[in-house]
Amino acid sequence: MDASLVPADTSEDVRVRGAGLARQVAVLPVGSFEQHGPYLPLATDTLVACAVAREIAAAYPVHLLPPVTIGCSHEHADWPGTVSISSVTLHAVVGDIASSLRRSGVEALVVVNGHGGNYVLGNVVQESSARGERMALFPAAEDWEAARQRSGVATSLLSDMHAGEIETSILLHAHPESVRPGYETADFVADDRRHLLSLGMSAYTDSGVIGRPSLGSAEQGKELLASLAESFGAYFSLLTGDRAPEKRPGRP
Repeated sequence: MDASLVPADTSEDVRVRGAGLARQVAVLPVGSFEQHGPYLPLATDTLVACAVAREIAAAYPVHLLPPVTIGCSHEHADWPGTVSISSVTLHAVVGDIASSLRRSGVEALVVVNGHGGNYVLGNVVQESSARGERMALFPAAEDWEAARQRSGVATSLLSDMHAGEIETSILLHAHPESVRPGYETADFVADDRRHLLSLGMSAYTDSGVIGRPSLGSAEQGKELLASLAESFGAYFSLLTGDRAPEKRPGRP
């Protein structure tokens, strides 16, 4: 069983992990199945979300869930292999998961989003919070920026839009077997994308890449994930009402 995608927990593992916590937190990776140029897999966003979630689960006592693997990727529809669900469907799926967790005693949910086009996840969290439920969306842009600076990623978040330095680095670290040759010469920048929602990605890139993947490295990927795990402490405290626990032994 690939623990990077499907957790191997038993019910007893979940019970023991939650013992003594004022409020248990579940972590749900949400990705997509969309083009990422000729060198990264269609499942890139899911792999990234799972890598972030796995790093969190290694550092905090959270209930790690299997990923939602298809999201809202309509802007990538011009490339073969891309599959999307509607925002209404994604909203319903995440809402149903949160409701099911609450029925089983897990009161808080963090959605780890790996795809920028899953805009509706922000609405899911806003609406849930307005009802008095405990939910958060991670990472925020500020968390990514802190991770970018800590890891030495040179490309700005604006320029590093798709299949660029950050995604390539994380996969080079977490799933190097999934990165094919070609990223070293695939750099392409298109910072003015104001009509993206109307025209889609194909109006701005022929290859499907917007960013500088040639600058990516496994070491940067490792540092990106470590920084995000550190940033997660504030979310854990917010949702549980407790101070974030010390990192587990052996974690950076």
